[in-house]
Parts: sequence; structure tokens; C-alpha cells
Amino acid sequence: MPDVQSAIFDVLVRTVADRARAAGVFAQIELGNAGLSCSAKNAAAPAWYRLRPESGRLWVELVTPDRWLSQSIEQDLVHTGDKLPDLLDEELVELGLPPAALPVEHFRSEDKLYTFRSPLPFTGPGNEDAVALAAGMLLAYEACFRRLGDMEEKED
Repeated sequence: MPDVQSAIFDVLVRTVADRARAAGVFAQIELGNAGLSCSAKNAAAPAWYRLRPESGRLWVELVTPDRWLSQSIEQDLVHTGDKLPDLLDEELVELGLPPAALPVEHFRSEDKLYTFRSPLPFTGPGNEDAVALAAGMLLAYEACFRRLGDMEEKED
């Protein structure tokens, strides 16, 4: 696998950032050395959708420092019985992409962020399928998680 920190990876991330901007579903989009970070629009607490490399893999993530936000998402899933991989696949299909059946990890990271994340199969950043999957999974994460827990701030 090529080094995902390379200049070629930067092209993939910039292309995904352009697609994220065009979707208009994020409050702010930032590119940096750690990849792409998109802040959640109208969330009840700070949260970011990210596309970033780690340990030779490319990951799509939702992160928040807010424990209650993370727990509200977990509780929604427990109450509905829904599985995140299934919900994400439904969102991919809505975006016109095939289901990916990617696993979702949930944990508190060393930097104290509550993290939901999925590894992306990385076939090379110059591959249009890789760009479509990375952009699609970022948008699927946003669409899926927006409806869970307190991701959408409730009006009083």
C-alpha cells in the first residue's frame, strides 16, 4: 500500500473536500496534515467528520469530545436495534453507491475523543473508485449520524 501521507493522498483528500463542499451538509471544512475534518452542522455538541490516515489505513470517522453526545447515539442504536454498518450501507445506496459492508469501531481515543470509525479499502488515491468510496462514506457518515442521538440540535 502506498504511504497515505503522500502527495497523491493529498489529491484524494482535496477531491473529497470539494465533494463535501458541494454537498453543503457540513458547517466548516478544513484540510490539514492529518487529513480532512468537517464540522457537523447544527449538532447539539461539537463533532467532526474526518477522513484521515492511520497505521497505513484510510479511515472515515465521527469524533466528539462530548460523552453525552456519544452516549445518545449509542442509546438510539440500542433502542432501535439498528446496526451502524446497515445504516451506512443504506446511505451509500441513497448516494448511488454500492453497499460497502464496512465495520464500525466505537471507542474513546487517547486524545479523549469519542470515536466512531470505519476503515476504507484503499486501492490507490488515483483510482476514481477510491475517491467515490471515500467521499461517499464521508457523506454516508454525516447522513447516518445526523439522525442519531443528539446530533441534530433539538428546537425548544
